Amino acid sequence: MLVQLQYLRAIAALLVVYFHAILQLAKVNPAIDATAFTYGETGVDIFFVLSGFVMWLTASGRATTPVDFARKRIRRIVPLYWLATLFSALVALVAPSLLKSTAFDLPHLMASMLFLPWINPVDTTMIVPVIVPGWTLNYEMFFYFVFALLLPIREDYRLPALFGAFLAILIVCHLLPEATATKFYGEPIILEFLAGAALGWLYGQKLLLPQRWAWVLLAVAFVFLFVNEALVRPEDRYYGWGIPALFIVYSAISIDFSKLPVVGWLNYLGDASYEIYITHAFTLAFLRIVANRFPIGALQQPVVFVILCLVLSCIVGAIIHEIVTPRRKVRIASRPAADLG
Repeated sequence: MLVQLQYLRAIAALLVVYFHAILQLAKVNPAIDATAFTYGETGVDIFFVLSGFVMWLTASGRATTPVDFARKRIRRIVPLYWLATLFSALVALVAPSLLKSTAFDLPHLMASMLFLPWINPVDTTMIVPVIVPGWTLNYEMFFYFVFALLLPIREDYRLPALFGAFLAILIVCHLLPEATATKFYGEPIILEFLAGAALGWLYGQKLLLPQRWAWVLLAVAFVFLFVNEALVRPEDRYYGWGIPALFIVYSAISIDFSKLPVVGWLNYLGDASYEIYITHAFTLAFLRIVANRFPIGALQQPVVFVILCLVLSCIVGAIIHEIVTPRRKVRIASRPAADLG
């Protein structure tokens, strides 16, 4: 695993946690107007580009059957997600007042367990599962499904086939009558996964950026991501947020990190990023409940509350990661493809 990918995973997860922590502030202290600080949603776009890149590298240069590919993805994603979904549904059933964005609804629960898009019974404007941030996993499982179907194709033709498949999906979804599935899968955000796969192909061909320019582009891309989050509507994120995310990943994989010391804690958070992402909604809900029910003045302070959300989300995610992830030796590669030989 390239260490820079771990760093980006950690950064993306922390961005999402920060974004949701800011949203929780209004529920903790209605007098606080934090709209000017509502950033971090773009962490999802970095995740999607990273996903396409990692999936391409996972299958590149090796004989991988669709079944083997699917089995590995399911083993990594499904158990924790199912446990979290069932726990959330149980809370919604026995203590519905504790949750603000979820209500117990059996069809919604079944669709969530199967990673199928479904309208939220609480807010019918949202197509989200029981665990609201899990909407990204609905896309991820769809990406994996399409990618697995194309694995039998010769690798030289796999990327054009992937482009063709995603283009066909977008066209069909826009030609069919509007429904939950066509609206969800017809979103151009799916192109971010495709862009990540294209980066994987570039990486395999050793078509990387010069080191000096890669550092410059990495900084510029992060600035554009930050600025565009304020200027570009979420409906147009596929280009306003997706393009900067694309260049962030492209710049990062072009940089030779072997000459730099490994940032251990950031690398670890990257390894635990999935667990942080899945569990942070529970952590933030817990902090919101504590802040609303107990007179703890510090929790009413925006900066303290957000920092606590970030720190506690990382701690909980790390604990769950240690519990559910088998201990294994992870080989960290720092050099770009041109230096790996």
